[in-house]
Amino acid sequence: MKNTYRIVYNCPDQPGIVAAVATLLSSNNGWIFEASHHSDHEANWFFSRLVVKADSLPFDLEELRRQFAPIAERFKMKWQIIDGNSPRKVALLASKGSHCLSDLLDRWRSKDLDCEITCVICNHEDHRGLVEWYGIPYHYVPVDKNDKAAGFAKTEALIDQYKADTIVLARYMQILPPALCSKYRHQILNIHHSFLPSFVGARPYHQAWQRGVKLVGATCHYVTEELDQGPIIAQDTIHVSHTQTDRDLERLGKDVEKAVLARGLTAHLEDRVLVHGNRTVVFD
Repeated sequence: MKNTYRIVYNCPDQPGIVAAVATLLSSNNGWIFEASHHSDHEANWFFSRLVVKADSLPFDLEELRRQFAPIAERFKMKWQIIDGNSPRKVALLASKGSHCLSDLLDRWRSKDLDCEITCVICNHEDHRGLVEWYGIPYHYVPVDKNDKAAGFAKTEALIDQYKADTIVLARYMQILPPALCSKYRHQILNIHHSFLPSFVGARPYHQAWQRGVKLVGATCHYVTEELDQGPIIAQDTIHVSHTQTDRDLERLGKDVEKAVLARGLTAHLEDRVLVHGNRTVVFD
């Protein structure tokens, strides 16, 4: 949302947190446009996201951060204040499958995603025409199975070159090296073709069809060093029946995949996802 600041924080739960933040804002005539809070009673942890009208405050973003810092220190917060006028820079990574990539490109062109897609990096040439039609730089970076380090080094260099702060694996069929996952912790989003960890490996929809599943689903999650075990951002399912083939399941599953990836990315771009351990709080 333009002309706003997003205040996002989490900390040990205790009395006075909301009052302290609200007092800072109200004493400076701050207009809270949106407020979300959650208390995890088991972990004794508090989560909050506020959207404040920027022009309601008598000072700029840096001064707001300066005045907020003592409150954050007092309550031992993990926090950030984000300018709503500065959309994130996103790098998309893809392989041969096009459904997630093309869906995100179309949502971006339609302004349904508030971000700047800086580049698309693929380990195949298949999507060059599609991506360049959107006017986005396309980089073909092969990943040799006998020397993957070289391909990943070039991929990392491109991400840094474009100053991307969010990386989306739009059905990128390569396992990122641990160092890359660590460098961009909670900045890399992936889509998995099931509820984790069901039906891993090759031909997942065929596996599901063989098991006679009645639901196929997808999971959007942050990438960590442990494959497909990162914090989950969004999930969904669709009903299937015994009358459908494995190709039907794959077709339906792709619809869920692209919808869930877009939903997860939207939440991330709007700073609605707060990570605590290996769990997330996702504010609607």
